[in-house]
Amino acid sequence: MRTAYSVETVRAAERDLMARLPEGALMQRAAAGLAAACAQLLGRVYGSRVVLLVGSGDNGGDALYAGARLARRGAGVTAVLLAADRTHPAGLAALRRAGGTVTAPGGGEAAIERADLVVDGIVGIGGRGGLRPDAAALAAAAERSRAVVVAVDLPSGVEADTGQVLGAAVRADLTVTFGTHKPGLLIDPAREHAGSVRLVEIGLDLPAEPELAALQHADVARLLPVPGAESDKYRRGVVGIAAGSARYPGAAVLAVSGALRGGAGAVRYVGPAGEAVIARFPETLVSDQGPHKAGRVQAWVTGPGAGDDAGTVAEVVGEEVPVLIDADGLRLADRDAVRARTAPTLMTPHAGEAAALLGVDREEVEGARLPAVRELAARYGATVLLKGSTTLVADPDGGTVRVNATGTAWLATAGSGDVLSGLAGSLLASGLSARDAGSVAAYLHGLAGRFAADGAPAGAHDVAGAIPRAWRDVRAEAG
Repeated sequence: MRTAYSVETVRAAERDLMARLPEGALMQRAAAGLAAACAQLLGRVYGSRVVLLVGSGDNGGDALYAGARLARRGAGVTAVLLAADRTHPAGLAALRRAGGTVTAPGGGEAAIERADLVVDGIVGIGGRGGLRPDAAALAAAAERSRAVVVAVDLPSGVEADTGQVLGAAVRADLTVTFGTHKPGLLIDPAREHAGSVRLVEIGLDLPAEPELAALQHADVARLLPVPGAESDKYRRGVVGIAAGSARYPGAAVLAVSGALRGGAGAVRYVGPAGEAVIARFPETLVSDQGPHKAGRVQAWVTGPGAGDDAGTVAEVVGEEVPVLIDADGLRLADRDAVRARTAPTLMTPHAGEAAALLGVDREEVEGARLPAVRELAARYGATVLLKGSTTLVADPDGGTVRVNATGTAWLATAGSGDVLSGLAGSLLASGLSARDAGSVAAYLHGLAGRFAADGAPAGAHDVAGAIPRAWRDVRAEAG
């Protein structure tokens, strides 16, 4: 599991560690890891041209010490000092002793044009807002250049704690981060600026509960429901799907397709698309009597393709089993009724739906995904899965937010969310918590999207068909 911690937590851990180490030892650890990553990217260090963009903070010191290491191996290293009177003195002295040179910001763009590698040490994790004009100009020059751009700890100009990008920011090919990931490295839009991320361990003692956690194959494998010798279809769980309408029967079919591949033993469908569902999936238990009379289920999914059927949504929300609310159901569900539920609730909006529920513009949600998912979970007293390029899953009582990035841009296709809803609902019925069901479903759905697309467009039905492959891939790689 990859974890990320807030700036405040990281700084406290760094202070504790520095108190136990000789002066400067922590920075040397970071610089050694940074220099090693840069050398690996360069391939041949001797004769390469490296430009350091150096601000006034410790990131600038890390860059200077790493630059000194590269200079001692024969690289031509130039440091562009954005705050000459506040540059890390020991780091600057080390660079000069190693044969490195310095220049003012005015000479930076010309140096960048000739560079093989640019190291971004402008702003540290405590930076707020976008870059100042002189730094922004250098960041733009680096992006235009042929040089590989390496960010120190975090791309300068992005918000470490929220993943927001509030102005000009560096776009890195690689970010070398120290001690732990920072939330902005895992959440868009900041994640897009980070490129690949390499974690360098420096010995931080961090709390047990992180700000963010990203599941990996082994974590998902441990959560997957696997039937035992005594299992039958009812012990494995039954998921109810109350979805679709005369206008949108396909939403019901797709939700059922996800549910059938999610680990539950049986799927009950309730709604006006019964004929379409049974024609495609004859193993489905179809009813036209409404949720109350459909038979026993361990979880419900409601909302996909529901149109204006507020009655069915309200009936499902009133059930005393876990409920997943998606699509039209998010608009139709009464907030007070959702808050009054005692069984778990999982809501699965995309950014536009989340914005409507919060009463803000979509751009505000997309630009501040972490605050948005936390606020929505708190307002509704529900677990919220905020869909997007980085899917977030937040519980209503706060705590660690799960982040998932297994998806592909090809998943931005009609009906993909319906498949995800069915899959997550099935995992709920099999006994997973709302947070685990949402996290595992997002992970498998993302992998299935990659497998289905394989570099080409794919429909939602292709994604559903690839879920078993994703499931097997997770279990096989996890051992």
